[in-house]
Amino acid sequence: MSVRISGIDLPLSKRGIIGLTYVYGIGKNISKKILNFLDINENKKVKDWSDEEISKIRKYISDNIKIEGELRSEVQFNIKRLIDIKSYIGIRHRKGLPLRGQKTKNNCRTKKGKKKTVANKKKVTK
Repeated sequence: MSVRISGIDLPLSKRGIIGLTYVYGIGKNISKKILNFLDINENKKVKDWSDEEISKIRKYISDNIKIEGELRSEVQFNIKRLIDIKSYIGIRHRKGLPLRGQKTKNNCRTKKGKKKTVANKKKVTK
């Protein structure tokens, strides 16, 4: 038996509150709110959920929360809009630099990519 919510297989051995976070767009807080709203114990393992509880969770998520593809496309659209209007953050997105004021002299290797060494000009010797 596997629990599948919006195309994602939830891990059966995890607690419910953690298992729901495997879906893109659902974090710990939203997961907690969902389970409290539906009166499901958040410490109950995913494998112990009944079919009725699973269907309640699926219905609640599909009706009330943006997740997976819809959310990803919205985020990409927002980034594209920032780039199109040439805002500061949009320019940083286009250049592949950090967006929120971090220093770039030494760090931000994950955003900038691998180091590109720039050679010095050679001095003319007489």
